[in-house]
Amino acid sequence: MKASTHPEFFTDAVVTCVCGNTFTTGSTLHELKTEVCSRCHPFYTGTQRIVDTGGQVERFRRRAAAKAARG
Repeated sequence: MKASTHPEFFTDAVVTCVCGNTFTTGSTLHELKTEVCSRCHPFYTGTQRIVDTGGQVERFRRRAAAKAARG
């Protein structure tokens, strides 16, 4: 196996989230930046945000209610 083909692995790579949370992990990059982490992701925080562009969610709910009413 050639030694020069594999990238260097950092065991103390720092991950920085947009929310300000930082933690360390192993990576081939020394520093990582992410937009969402377990501290700010809606699944982990319990807050659900629905971004409704153009009423798509409401139209879906109306169609689903009509279909359920039919049978």
